[in-house]
Amino acid sequence: MFPNYFKYLNITPVEERWGMYVTSVGYSKIEPHDHYPNQQHPQSHELTWNRGRILNDFYLVFISKGKGVYASALTEPSDIIAGNCFFLYPGVLHRYKPDSKSGWEEYWVGLNGFYVEQLMQNGFFDSQNPITYIGLDKDILVLFRELIEITRASLPGYPQQIAGIALRILGLVNEISHHRQYSNDPVGKLIAKARFIIQESFENTLDVEKLAEELPMGYSSFRKAFKQITGESPHQYHLNLRLNRAKELLNSTLLNINEVADQTGFESVFYFSKLFKNKTGVSPKAFRAQAQSANDSEHSA
Repeated sequence: MFPNYFKYLNITPVEERWGMYVTSVGYSKIEPHDHYPNQQHPQSHELTWNRGRILNDFYLVFISKGKGVYASALTEPSDIIAGNCFFLYPGVLHRYKPDSKSGWEEYWVGLNGFYVEQLMQNGFFDSQNPITYIGLDKDILVLFRELIEITRASLPGYPQQIAGIALRILGLVNEISHHRQYSNDPVGKLIAKARFIIQESFENTLDVEKLAEELPMGYSSFRKAFKQITGESPHQYHLNLRLNRAKELLNSTLLNINEVADQTGFESVFYFSKLFKNKTGVSPKAFRAQAQSANDSEHSA
């Protein structure tokens, strides 16, 4: 399970000169009937439905599960469902909350800088229509997870890295909401939903029959359609997600091999190391050494 997490960042003149900087990132899972919010935020960011809140930065919130409601000084209250994202604008009173019966899962990023302001002023996003449906797009989920993991690791230079990821998120939201044509193929939509569900909990054991029921779709039809569309069986797709995530952790964090195996859902470090070497040709330790050597060569060039 992806753990609840948030961080508010201190902004230096370096980030301001960069033109785009991240002020906050986070993820929160709100169970049905939970108090909302269920994390203790700074007083400047406290949110209640009755009082609302005004922030100084731009925020993008993505709801990956559940449903709720959103309202602002510029808009009437609107229903929010899984697959919606919405913007919060500086100086604009807003409020939102999950439905008490369903709860929800939310990802967010706060950002600012003259480049962000330019994007907003040039009409790429509309403060009068802050809610958009982007669907259960696995790419947006991957980017938010990457944003959080890099922030959590806080390695040198990470503020510029996460600013780049935030820009990719904005670009993806703009593309989906304005340009991408959704397929009318109902099976294709179900497989897209399945890929999102697998991506969201790739560290957990995959139960293909349960997943097919959740879509809903017949088990054999699901397996056949999944492979036709992705080129891989559900289990192979799931395994490759784990291995690719392990490569990212080995390359960009200081986690030891045991911790990498644990965070990617492998039952033992022995099984992880054996499978990793079978798939990549090198052990996790050797992969990390090669990646570090390549990074050192690039920086010294």
